[in-house]
Amino acid sequence: MLGITDLTTYLLGAIVIVLLPGPNSMYVLSVAAQRGTRAGFAGAGGIIIGDFILMTLAATGAAGLLKANPALFAVVKYLGGGYLAWLGFNMLRGALTAWRRAARGEAAEAKSVLVGEENPFVKALLISLMNPKAILFFVSFFVQFVDPAYPHPALTFVALGLIVEVCSTLYLTALIVAGHRLAQAFRRRRRLSAALGGSVGALFVGFGAKLAAASL
Repeated sequence: MLGITDLTTYLLGAIVIVLLPGPNSMYVLSVAAQRGTRAGFAGAGGIIIGDFILMTLAATGAAGLLKANPALFAVVKYLGGGYLAWLGFNMLRGALTAWRRAARGEAAEAKSVLVGEENPFVKALLISLMNPKAILFFVSFFVQFVDPAYPHPALTFVALGLIVEVCSTLYLTALIVAGHRLAQAFRRRRRLSAALGGSVGALFVGFGAKLAAASL
């Protein structure tokens, strides 16, 4: 079992990792700002389930499979990078359209410039899963805190996973609340909404490029 020092170290590490900006948190913030708290929590649910799946794959050796098969890793990372870049491109296109409409003084449309009308849970789940580096991270982070001499290592993985999920849930909830408040400003300032949409789109393109350039 983990000692107090190891548990504290792991908790601090998990908090730092969760707070690092990435496509997961940016999507949840965006969908909450554009479609409300209900859609935001649906997106957060997709992220939580995606992380759970990745942790399970890591615990069952999927990361080792990727390490042993560079070609497989390349296929997965290019698919993931392409998907994130495609999302970013669509956000940029929607933001540009919204900016032009605002400049012409046209009435605001109900559709979002940041996120479409797709199911936010499914979209967030795909964003979470389309990241093979996350699998490698989970296994490399967890293994440091798992005692091989402990007769039930699966319980340790479960406990460590729960810590990450709780930290992630609290952080995503804070983002959803912030996004809901941002929505009020977006309704009054359509150019601000379009500008943020373009910024998020550019970040997603960057996330996709970074993932595509990742190496084992």
